[in-house]
Amino acid sequence: MELTIVILGVVVLILLCVFFYYVPLFLWISARVSGVRISLIQLMLMRIRKVPVNTIVQAMIEAHKAGLSDVTRDDLEAHYLAGGDVEKVVHALVSASKANIDLGFKMATAIDLAGRDVFQAVQMSVNPKVIDTPPVTAVAKDGIARKIGDRNSASPNRIAVVTDVSPVLPPSVTVLGTRDRSASDRLG
Repeated sequence: MELTIVILGVVVLILLCVFFYYVPLFLWISARVSGVRISLIQLMLMRIRKVPVNTIVQAMIEAHKAGLSDVTRDDLEAHYLAGGDVEKVVHALVSASKANIDLGFKMATAIDLAGRDVFQAVQMSVNPKVIDTPPVTAVAKDGIARKIGDRNSASPNRIAVVTDVSPVLPPSVTVLGTRDRSASDRLG
């Protein structure tokens, strides 16, 4: 009698472990408390399809809290199965939404699946890196020197800056037009 109770207890414990592995009850409660509508059956089917349930649910919670209504569980799951990074896409969508950048879910997933870091791309749009190149000096035929520097940014707007324009005079001519006495003139 005692042996059957112990065996029955072990079997029930194993069944509970298997049940809670395939049906993540606490994750479902977390999603429901956060306002995300997802069923236990959907969570169980995601687990069977070998989709990381925790990643998808956390991404859905983040998107819901940020007010992104176009992000669905099916879209996130499909993006993961296609080899995409679900977390970076949702982070990028939230950042783009807060920066008033029009970035849809399909565009973000396309950028991610193309091998680019979509979150970094959104960050570069918000805070572009500006690279100052050293100025280049050139002298025109009319004797005017131009220094041109370039400010290159990651945004599509490129700005070329003329930093200095000054006349270039030959060493033997002064500003008033008189000749300078060079060392050879003084000696000879």
